Amino acid sequence: MDEVVRYTYRVRPGRTAECALLAEWHRCRFLWNEAVHQQKSGGKTTFGKLGRLLTDARSRSRWLRAGSQVAQQQTLRTYAHTLDRSFAVKACGRPTFKPRRRTLPSLEFTRRGFRIRDGRLVLPKGISVPVVWSRELPSDPTSVRITRDSLGHWYASFVVRRDAPPAPAVDGGIGVDWGVSTTATTTDTEFDLPYLGHRKRCTAELAKAQRTMSRRHNGRRGPQSNGYQRARRGAAKLLKKAARQTQHESRAWAKRVVDNHQIIAVEDFTPKFLAKSTMARKAADAAIGAAKRELIERGTRAGRKVVLVQPAYTTMTCSSCFARAKQRLGLA
Repeated sequence: MDEVVRYTYRVRPGRTAECALLAEWHRCRFLWNEAVHQQKSGGKTTFGKLGRLLTDARSRSRWLRAGSQVAQQQTLRTYAHTLDRSFAVKACGRPTFKPRRRTLPSLEFTRRGFRIRDGRLVLPKGISVPVVWSRELPSDPTSVRITRDSLGHWYASFVVRRDAPPAPAVDGGIGVDWGVSTTATTTDTEFDLPYLGHRKRCTAELAKAQRTMSRRHNGRRGPQSNGYQRARRGAAKLLKKAARQTQHESRAWAKRVVDNHQIIAVEDFTPKFLAKSTMARKAADAAIGAAKRELIERGTRAGRKVVLVQPAYTTMTCSSCFARAKQRLGLA
């Protein structure tokens, strides 16, 4: 079975290449914000019109011409796709402005905008960065996305095609209910995903790093001292480590569920409201949304039947005759 997947690798750009990538990102961010302004002003923001505006802007601006036209076109293409999706999906909002200080860089290049030469990724305008090839690419990539995380690490995500072996034929089904004390409770207790508390275990170290950040903050807006930046990176490193541990556990659990069940019923739970409750920290550590997304994606790719169950009235509806009780029933 042929499938389209992403292969992500760490890249280590030098000082010159990093400055060039950031300059390219600021041009793309400027175009994104201009597209948002056009949409809020009542203009028609289709990709065709945005492309014509980009051609006109590049002819008048030397600053835009200094950047890659491929990356700028892909930024506007992504914006148009995001805007169309916001009208089609109810819970998806309109594209918003990308502030300079709070938005992480993200660039995308199609096949005509990059090359892989001697183990290095060559981008337009002479940008060449070494790639840490942790595994071989199964085919020639069709596009690449360059991103930077909160720790300042750069990554390249290639879109490739690969031959995936067919999923083994299995029988039986399973139901998944999301929670906080137990991240995923299933109808078969063997496949429960307990709350592992990776972030909880580094609470003391994280609190110490955040207190250091507070002491070294000068109280004014704008650039802070190098000591504050070091403390900020230390706190971000702890959070990233806990997030990666949770992500690994969620992926291993989702693979185990998909490999052993043909029908997977998943509660269509949206944990966004938990961010305003007393369980916000624990819910963020459990990463319910990420585990749910991983389970649905793996089940769909494996050809399993994934059913989303609305959580409303599930504790008041009989599973045999589907009659709804007038009062809330107990779990027994």
